[in-house]
Amino acid sequence: MAKRNTIQRQLVISSVCSLHDHPTAEEVYVSITGKYPDISKGTVYRNLNSLVETGELRRIAMPEGADRYDCIMTEHSHVHCIKCGAFHDLTDDYVQEVKMNIAALTGYDIKANNIIFNGICPICQKKMTEEKH
Repeated sequence: MAKRNTIQRQLVISSVCSLHDHPTAEEVYVSITGKYPDISKGTVYRNLNSLVETGELRRIAMPEGADRYDCIMTEHSHVHCIKCGAFHDLTDDYVQEVKMNIAALTGYDIKANNIIFNGICPICQKKMTEEKH
């Protein structure tokens, strides 16, 4: 059965796509309630889950924090700052070669990947350097 294209669904998709830093469910909720204060947190969470199930949004599981959401559905990797929480897309020209090597080593037919590089972003590095001096 096809999902109805409700206003709430459109608000959730629009919010995820406009928040370019791969928002958490809470961040999506806060973003929407700024303009539509009557929407419930449950409605936002249900719509996020539904949109992930239908393949309209991607859920990025974060081992040490809240899951994030992405509206770019093509396979790609991410970089995450462990200091400030910044989260950005990476181009994946090199990932195809890595996937082929992993497939050759393991015999697996690799269908997808979810790679997140964790580190300290340039802004936080600069702040840390300034704090030392």
